[in-house]
Amino acid sequence: MKLNWMILLAAWLVAAVATASALFIGEVMMMVPCQLCWYQRIFMFPLAIVLGMACFSDDRRGAVYALPLALGGLLMAAYHTLLVAGLIPKSWIPCSAGVSCADQKLEILNGIQIPWLSLVAFFTITLLLTLFLRRTPK
Repeated sequence: MKLNWMILLAAWLVAAVATASALFIGEVMMMVPCQLCWYQRIFMFPLAIVLGMACFSDDRRGAVYALPLALGGLLMAAYHTLLVAGLIPKSWIPCSAGVSCADQKLEILNGIQIPWLSLVAFFTITLLLTLFLRRTPK
C-alpha cells in the first residue's frame, strides 16, 4: 500500500470514528447537543463521506474538498473549547435557548470534555490532509 493512501485512510478513520461517536452520544445516550456541537457535526459528518469516497477512488480531489470542512470544524471546535475553558466571556455564547454551550455535562476518560475531543479530531484530520496534499502531485 502506498503511504499517501494510508494517510488519507487515517484521516477518514478519524472522521468516521468521530461521526459514529457523535451519533452514539446523541442517539443511544440521548444527550441533546448544544448549538456549537451541531455546527461541528455539520462539518464532521460530510468529512466521513467525502474522505471515504476519496479513499475508495484514491483521488486527490477528495482531500482538496475535505480540507475546508476540516478547517471550518477546527475553528468552530477551537471556539467551543475556549468557551468551555472560560477563556471567552459568557456574553459571547451563541446558545440562547436549549442546552448551554459553556456548561458541558459529559466527560469521557476521566474528565476530557467533548469539545476537546472534537478539537483533537479536527486538528488531526487537518494535519493529515495537509500532509497528504503536500505529498501528492497535482
